[in-house]
Amino acid sequence: MKKGLGIIIGLLVILGIFIMMGVGSYNNFVAEEENVNNAYAQVENQLQRRLDLIPNLVNSVKGYAAHEKEVIQSISDARARLAGANTPEEQATANAELSSALSRLLVVVENYPNLKADRQFTQLMDELAGTENRLAVARKDYNDQVSVFNRKVKQFPGAIIANITGFDEKEYFQADPQAQEAPEVDFGG
Repeated sequence: MKKGLGIIIGLLVILGIFIMMGVGSYNNFVAEEENVNNAYAQVENQLQRRLDLIPNLVNSVKGYAAHEKEVIQSISDARARLAGANTPEEQATANAELSSALSRLLVVVENYPNLKADRQFTQLMDELAGTENRLAVARKDYNDQVSVFNRKVKQFPGAIIANITGFDEKEYFQADPQAQEAPEVDFGG
């Protein structure tokens, strides 16, 4: 009788250990998923900062380059798409479109030396450059958090717990395929 009771107690202890490990692993997934969500919120924060700066930049360019309506319209359209994007994939696509439109704006700016010398425009460009740097850091931080989370989802024993509790891999913030090509800069005018 004592031997049977000892076996039952031993099995209950082992079962308790597995349950505690599972709860700990689940809580770890919750914490890591929150880290991913927080990191993405920082990407969104910088995207919003960028969206807030762009109208000021566009307005300062309008005075000098009134006939460059197509470029200014493409920036406005891309900005609206980014503001309306709801998923990371939509935001990444809209972000790439906005980056492309902004690069076209910089080509236009090269044709207006007085604009490049304007203090307000220079200040806005500095702000935009700072925002682009912050955005790059936020995207890197987000991808780092996704990497940590995805490793936990794929590795044993986390893969079992993730599968049981419904935690799936997260998407990385992908660069636009056009970002692989170096932009052409022509100072020859």
